[in-house]
Amino acid sequence: MSDVARRAGVSAMTVSRALKEGSHVSKATRERIAQAINELGYVLDQSAGSLSSRRTGFVAAIIPSINNSNFSDTARGITDALEGTGLQLLLGYTNYSVDREEELIEAMLKRRPEGIILTGGSHTPRGRRMLEQAGIPVIETWDRPAQPIDKVVGFSNGEAMELLVETLAGKGYQRFGYIGGTTARDTRGSQRRAGFVRALERLGLPSDRLISFGVPPISMEQGAQAVVNMLERWPDTQVALCVSDLSAFGALMECQRRGLKVPDDIAIAGFGDYEIAACCHPRMTTVNVDCYGIGRQAALKLTQTIQAVSAETLEPITLTSFRVVEREST
Repeated sequence: MSDVARRAGVSAMTVSRALKEGSHVSKATRERIAQAINELGYVLDQSAGSLSSRRTGFVAAIIPSINNSNFSDTARGITDALEGTGLQLLLGYTNYSVDREEELIEAMLKRRPEGIILTGGSHTPRGRRMLEQAGIPVIETWDRPAQPIDKVVGFSNGEAMELLVETLAGKGYQRFGYIGGTTARDTRGSQRRAGFVRALERLGLPSDRLISFGVPPISMEQGAQAVVNMLERWPDTQVALCVSDLSAFGALMECQRRGLKVPDDIAIAGFGDYEIAACCHPRMTTVNVDCYGIGRQAALKLTQTIQAVSAETLEPITLTSFRVVEREST
């Protein structure tokens, strides 16, 4: 700042005032300072001001994966909603590990974000305690936790899968199979599996055709291997429901390699409405959960809480939409 002051021919205090909105500095002086800043490549260090104002200018978000287009869309929704608020996004990813999430929560809280957005409602006990004691808004997304930490923007993964089962049962399918991961670390995947079983039991249909293959997130290749296992064990399976569109796409391609017609020999449905689901052949039936909208609504709720804009009247839980998208694979 002193370098800028010398070049502009003013005091460091004048430079400091000029960089604050609403300060009384003449236009000519402000322009000289701006030119000096541009020439020197100066960037204001806001850390000292953050200590006194308790405003750090950023919020944190934690997602399971950065190479999953659904969560990328959620992050894009957050970023778009933050535009014009003066808040920037610090992003971390857990690779579907709650232990890694705990590490990220601690690391991010040390930097004093003004709020934090999480994916899912399952956390380690220590992670939950840190969030409860942080004194900042916390938004849990992509889930409908039974005991929210603060606020929620999400949906029931189980109910969404139930809707898919009921929709396909309404078309006459009776012998359903499910493809998911081998562990419960993807809690949303576990909820979808539970919803699958619940819906079939309610309909009076067999619910035991469950294939667990691969550590979440399940890849296309693992989806292909899983559908082979399913057809070896239950060759009369009419429709395979997959935990995500990626595993469903792998299953669909494997069926085509083996000369099986989809949906005539076996129907396949996914979850998430990835772009690939609308572009593959046949196009894939899936569940759309408005990934972008989840991020945007979460960021809007977060900023409203930070700015205390009717914070007391904000609904603690915002349920986002989901819908079955029927295509040619079923």
